[in-house]
Amino acid sequence: MPRIAAPTNAAQREQTQRKILNAFGELLFTHGLPGLTMTDVARTAGVGRTAVYNYFADLEQLLVAYALDETGRFVSDLRAELEDIKNPVDRLALYVRAQLEDLTRRHLPPGPAMSSVLSSESFVKLGVHVGELNTILADILREGMAQRFLPEADIEGLVGLIHGSLTASASRKNADTPDEDRVAAAVRFIQAGVGASFGPDGRPLTID
Repeated sequence: MPRIAAPTNAAQREQTQRKILNAFGELLFTHGLPGLTMTDVARTAGVGRTAVYNYFADLEQLLVAYALDETGRFVSDLRAELEDIKNPVDRLALYVRAQLEDLTRRHLPPGPAMSSVLSSESFVKLGVHVGELNTILADILREGMAQRFLPEADIEGLVGLIHGSLTASASRKNADTPDEDRVAAAVRFIQAGVGASFGPDGRPLTID
């Protein structure tokens, strides 16, 4: 009899699905989306091509599932990390750093670019988590303004500008610039762009 890798059929299915999603993510990181096939995913996951189709009808459905899974976990982890930081300017720094690291690691088409590779129906499915990220960032900016660490401004407009800047920064990865330096520069640029200022000790200052 074949050895059962999981205690239940449900657990077995979950393990197989996780293998497929992990394999897809690995291929996105190493090869990118263009030219990627379900056969490539099956081979990397160590399962049959038919098994992949048992979970995902096509590559688009797999891309959506991967994006939702990754973004969902990212949002959950980000919220937990933000709870430990009180100052809104420092919270903004964490948000920028986490977003850049995530955008670089996942190699997903950023923001609106996803609409060029997905059907309108699939693109809409991603809107929930995108909306969550917008809400998190908007709340950070709102707190900064309410606590007088940031000048009053159009929050919705700032959210769009910040996410656009993050996407551009992630796509301009330069082998001559260490990742930490690039991320630190992006953090400083965005903090300055929203009007944050700092004292000699590097701590955020309130507006006089």
